[in-house]
Amino acid sequence: MTNPAENNRDNENTPEDDNEKTVHQLDESMEQAATDNIDQDDPVAAIARERDEMRDKLMRALAEADNTRKRAEKMQADTSKYAISGFAKDMLDIADNLRRALDAIPDEQKQDAAIQTIYNGVLATEKIMLGTFEKHGIQKIEPTSGKFDPNFHEVMFETDIPGKEAGEIIQLLESGYTLHDRLLRPARVGVAKGSNDDSEHSVDTEA
Repeated sequence: MTNPAENNRDNENTPEDDNEKTVHQLDESMEQAATDNIDQDDPVAAIARERDEMRDKLMRALAEADNTRKRAEKMQADTSKYAISGFAKDMLDIADNLRRALDAIPDEQKQDAAIQTIYNGVLATEKIMLGTFEKHGIQKIEPTSGKFDPNFHEVMFETDIPGKEAGEIIQLLESGYTLHDRLLRPARVGVAKGSNDDSEHSVDTEA
């Protein structure tokens, strides 16, 4: 028979005691459920599954937020990194004209004092411009040999050259440029055509 005094002591438990007891009981129930592999419809197992699902959703949300932040940072960095691409492309024509002016002067005329002064002035201007290009991440591409690379070269013509493999660069027609890791303009080249036996190595001239 239950002692009334004991019932009175039980009724004197504080809310904190009741909460601790409830949490303790829930932990014991969950451990028992895991140990005994109870039925899926068990309430404790359902609570555990819900907890795991919430944890999984939270981790996914945190990962997605981190990916969004990284994409935004990359976009901002790229915008800053390639902001001068339009201006750089316009400057390439000036660099080309400076080089054409230098190449147009025959070697024998360079001995003339007046022409030599002009030549040296244009040469100095080209050197300063190319140095400024490099300062801002613009690099010149001047392939005169090696294999054709569609990522950086553009084929302007093909011709049969004895001893040259199909797709091998034989002449540089116009220099190309890159801005950091992006192509501003491909280098325009001529390549060896190769024999019919080398058809599998033919170059895609529409690259």
